[in-house]
Amino acid sequence: MDKTDYSMLGKIAGMSSIPSVGAYNIRKNGVGIERRSTENIEITPKKDNPGIDIRIKPGTKAEKVHIPVIITEEGVNDLVYNDFYIGEGADVEIVAGCGIHNSGCKTSEHDGIHRFFIGRNAKVRYVEKHYGEGEGTGKRILNPTTQVYMQENSYCEMETVQIKGVDSTVRETTAELAEGAKFVVLEKLMTHGSQKAQSNMTVNLNGSDSSAQIVSRSVAKDTSEQVFKPTAVGNAYCKAHVQCDSIIMDGAKISSVPAITANNADAHIVHEAAIGRINNDQLLKLMTFGMNEQEAEDVIIQGFLS
Repeated sequence: MDKTDYSMLGKIAGMSSIPSVGAYNIRKNGVGIERRSTENIEITPKKDNPGIDIRIKPGTKAEKVHIPVIITEEGVNDLVYNDFYIGEGADVEIVAGCGIHNSGCKTSEHDGIHRFFIGRNAKVRYVEKHYGEGEGTGKRILNPTTQVYMQENSYCEMETVQIKGVDSTVRETTAELAEGAKFVVLEKLMTHGSQKAQSNMTVNLNGSDSSAQIVSRSVAKDTSEQVFKPTAVGNAYCKAHVQCDSIIMDGAKISSVPAITANNADAHIVHEAAIGRINNDQLLKLMTFGMNEQEAEDVIIQGFLS
């Protein structure tokens, strides 16, 4: 791997080099190039589809697995299927992400289909960052599909971030929650230029005392467009909160359509959405500290998305 590879790995997965400990799988231009399993985390290539199976033993604690994807060539169309099997009582962190460096004129695209099977009382933190760069005219497209299946009293926290440079993305997320399961999502996204982003999410709270918290924060600049459609469905005694907050700038467009459905009298579900410009009072205050308007905007946006 070269400097460009490591630069992207740093941005999407916090990897300045190959990890000295822990499990990992690095995929580049549609091919797995580096892989390591550990005693408790086994990574194996699929036999029927491109992608990997990640099996985490029951009771595994305080371990981390990295599964980043990078694309450095134009004209790559990469489709990958990754399945995660998290054993009962495990407590792990999974760091994913995709970076595309496209300096050509042809489109490069990565579509990742991830399925999570989370065992009873298991706890998972999943971090996924998307990033695009390159001086070429070729588009950088990322379309992730995430399916989450949670058993009794499991916990799943997902932080999904689109940093910049992605021309088009459609995110499809579904989750099925059993009794006592808790699902937490923090989605952060920024678009600029003529970029387009859509996020569709449906969380089915099927078990008694299940809960979900979905928070989406976004910034749209220039003439970019964003559409958010998070849905929480209460099929039992449950609690859920859906929140979408967006900053709109320049000639951008944002559509936020949170939806809630209760199929049980004991389901308690709340949604809220807000779209607005940067607060002028905040701008003025920061500018009194010597910042120009652009610097003040950058500080406000960074704080909003942090």
